[in-house]
Amino acid sequence: MEWFDALILGIIQGLTEYLPVSSSGHLEIFREILGIDIPSDKILQFDLILHAATVCSTIVVLWPMFSRLLVSFFGFKRDAEFYMVWKILLSCVPIAVVGLFLKDYVEMFFGSSLLLVGICLIVTAGLLAFAHFTDKMPSGAMVPAEKGREISWSDAFIIGCAQAVAVLPGLSRSGSTIATGILLGDKRSKVAYFSFLMVIIPILGEALLDLKELVVTPSQQGDTSVGVLALMVGFFSSFLVGCCACKWMIDLVRRGKLVWFSIYCVVMGVICILWR
Repeated sequence: MEWFDALILGIIQGLTEYLPVSSSGHLEIFREILGIDIPSDKILQFDLILHAATVCSTIVVLWPMFSRLLVSFFGFKRDAEFYMVWKILLSCVPIAVVGLFLKDYVEMFFGSSLLLVGICLIVTAGLLAFAHFTDKMPSGAMVPAEKGREISWSDAFIIGCAQAVAVLPGLSRSGSTIATGILLGDKRSKVAYFSFLMVIIPILGEALLDLKELVVTPSQQGDTSVGVLALMVGFFSSFLVGCCACKWMIDLVRRGKLVWFSIYCVVMGVICILWR
């Protein structure tokens, strides 16, 4: 992989990780456009590093909240932040199950066809639209703006299940988890923060486990490998763009503007289906 390809993919990852349009789906789309042809296991590993970069940007942007959670959890303060960390850990259980038992199966979906990406993008659009219009119904169970409830233990687990399903390319992780939280009646801003924080543990954990397998030299696997330069360029471009996109996304969630991304997902989904 050339460094310029890694730069483009890093920018795409940094922007789409937080926007509800599926970063994995857009990485698949741009790999197809750029003509990048590497094995599926290397695709997944490179994507993992890009995700690790956006996780780092999440920590930087949300550092005041993140630091309070750490101090409370390791200080055993048993306050709201302490229990929030446990809810985040609970939300990681479904994705951990997928990672431990279904990783090889999930790899099959990466680098294959844009048909699945297109279908999942349309599913993402439907989920965003459904969450938006249900949330706006005055007679429904949902409540608008910041009048929702705090995230409960059961909500945390259900949102975690949404994250586990969103491993499919084209199914937005942030869109799925935030829309699920809104449908459950949780506060918009709380759901946004929770969605961004809950991905930190599984992504960084998986990145550490795969670190030895990621950096390979061209002499070992020829043109199908991911070189060190491409890795560094992809990581830092994803990190820098992610810092800006994270702040933007939180503001969009607060103002209830996610429904417009459903239109974008439908258009891109149709293009992907026709592209194949």
